[in-house]
Amino acid sequence: MAEAERIIGTPDTPDADREEQERADTGGTAAEAGRPRGKRRIAVLFAVAVFAYALDLISKMIVVAKLEHHEPIEIVGDWLRFEAIRNAGAAFGFGEAFTVIFTVIAAAVIVVIIRLARKLYSLPWAIALGLLLGGALGNLTDRIFRSPGVFEGAVVDFIAPKHFAVFNLADSAIVCGGILIVLLSFRGLDPDGTVHKD
Repeated sequence: MAEAERIIGTPDTPDADREEQERADTGGTAAEAGRPRGKRRIAVLFAVAVFAYALDLISKMIVVAKLEHHEPIEIVGDWLRFEAIRNAGAAFGFGEAFTVIFTVIAAAVIVVIIRLARKLYSLPWAIALGLLLGGALGNLTDRIFRSPGVFEGAVVDFIAPKHFAVFNLADSAIVCGGILIVLLSFRGLDPDGTVHKD
């Protein structure tokens, strides 16, 4: 039974086989070995979130200062250009009549991610959740601080591919984080580091 638990692992002690080895090597307990690993994953989550948030914030500041009320800048012919757009809707311009609802959803996502971080032992999940958190914070900042008012602010979008909606770096971070979460779920990897087979 102990050997089976060592191979499979449990939700409370993810990657139990590796923690057993750490315990044997250091003379510590599995809980002692797991605690720093969990803290490192949380640190990765917030580092990715801060990086994504900072890139989004800086890019929007530059766009507002240099591009708004000016002609679009062509990057790759007419296939990709930078064009300042104020978007009151969700990602990629959908649902402009529900700005307050999207603001509440973004805030709820942030709270859920922060609560989930306490049980985080998976590095890929830390990266994915960090991207989601940074992107949600980026657009939520616009919702709160930009006109026309608090919780109704229009998000600054500027990346305009041909035949596609205009978006920003926060949208990109959210989409990349979401895709990574779907891939991790298909592979059976849980945020606590355990792997399940359906």
